[in-house]
Amino acid sequence: MLRQGVTRLTTYSKLFKVGCRRPVGHSLRSYSKPTSSAAVKFADEASLETHTDTQAAAKEQTETRAAVSSTPSSVIGSTTSALQNAYAENTGFGTRPIYLDMQATTPTDPRVLDTMLKFYTGLYGNPHSNTHAYGWETNKEVENARVNVANVINADPREIIFTSGATESNNMVLKGVPRFYKKSKKHIITTRTEHKCVLEAARAMINEGFDVTFLNVDSLGLVNLKELEDSIRPDTCLVSVMAVNNEIGVMQPLKEIGDICRRHKVYFHTDAAQAYGKIPINVNEMNIDLLSISSHKIYGPKGIGAVYVRRRPRVRLEPIISGGGQERGLRSGTLAPPLVAGFGEAARLVVQESEADTAHIKRLSEKLTKGLLAIQDTSLNGSPDHRYPGCVNVSFAYVEGESLLMAMRDIALSSGSACTSASLEPSYVLHALGKDDALAHSSIRFGIGRFTTEEEVEYVVDAISKRVKFLRELSPLWEMVQEGIDLNSIEWSGH
Repeated sequence: MLRQGVTRLTTYSKLFKVGCRRPVGHSLRSYSKPTSSAAVKFADEASLETHTDTQAAAKEQTETRAAVSSTPSSVIGSTTSALQNAYAENTGFGTRPIYLDMQATTPTDPRVLDTMLKFYTGLYGNPHSNTHAYGWETNKEVENARVNVANVINADPREIIFTSGATESNNMVLKGVPRFYKKSKKHIITTRTEHKCVLEAARAMINEGFDVTFLNVDSLGLVNLKELEDSIRPDTCLVSVMAVNNEIGVMQPLKEIGDICRRHKVYFHTDAAQAYGKIPINVNEMNIDLLSISSHKIYGPKGIGAVYVRRRPRVRLEPIISGGGQERGLRSGTLAPPLVAGFGEAARLVVQESEADTAHIKRLSEKLTKGLLAIQDTSLNGSPDHRYPGCVNVSFAYVEGESLLMAMRDIALSSGSACTSASLEPSYVLHALGKDDALAHSSIRFGIGRFTTEEEVEYVVDAISKRVKFLRELSPLWEMVQEGIDLNSIEWSGH
């Protein structure tokens, strides 16, 4: 195992700068460690020597800029700590902040990038060209990646269909299965806390004449299994329940849901974008028939994902993309070998790094959660027991979440799903848990991953504590609460 103990990006930087695996067809010079003579320069005509560890290179640029600047404060931005934890500088947006938005996306592992690079030059064949070596060699790598992706969930490699990501996979299932069985089955079951792409796909099927049941969840974000079973009808074709919620990290009881669906001979689909490679999933033991995956949630490249489609008993669905019949005829179109290979390497690594990743993320999550909940009038959203520890969603009463985010420019955070972050509406997931608008608006999501450091977590807890206190002191509601006034007893007048 390359990493033992604390997982840090800088650790990988040292490993890969000293001796990374060199892809076939590339010169050694392209991957050599920059020497002292190749000093970083910032003249317009100068360029950095290329190596695979782009994160370390960017950090070196930032540190060099800070060292040579006559006005270091303009480079440092908000705080020295933020600079020390920033891996790159972007002149359009200032110093890069500490990254704690792992549910939106994860940084690409340098080992994944190293695997991908050879496919942009030497191995450029179309993997579907079966008459010459260029196609054979890329097809072999695609199939190796398929094996790695399947191994994470104990599936047969032939059951893995590559897509552009979990959104396409979810649409493929939510639309494809009902359309195939539309003559006899017209009912779909899902939950109110699913990702937007599942909810919108389900609503699209209503327009095609299907009935959709949107199950409620309890105050902890969990599905009521009896309500789920009671909702199944003779014409139900599909049950879709998210494995790990992308906003609050709640884990649904997949095995129990799978058992219910198998008894009633209904297909069970789970959106596992936030769960794949992070919690144990065995599609056979859990009776999962279809499962959606996204590469960029497991330190792989964006633009590639997969859907698991069970072969025995066979799951039938109608393709939503027509073409040359690639991917068992379920998803036509030429595959992108660089992305597929990167996805496969990321999948291999989550198995290899599973034990260390789990321990590292759990330890930092406990530290972060304990520090945040020590702040007065804060609460954890979602079940504290049935939760993936890398996702921590906390409400800060009497503080507007967007105001807190604006005050935390040195920390990259989110108030919810990246797909709905442009909306000013409070989170529909928190509404489903029974949270009122005020608490829903005051919630912040913290994401911890493989490359998060203990120093970053300590900095975040300290910064959040100070800035919550500052913002509350500006709030008249907070002042009234401190004076013992019950806000529910006040009759607010309109304007």
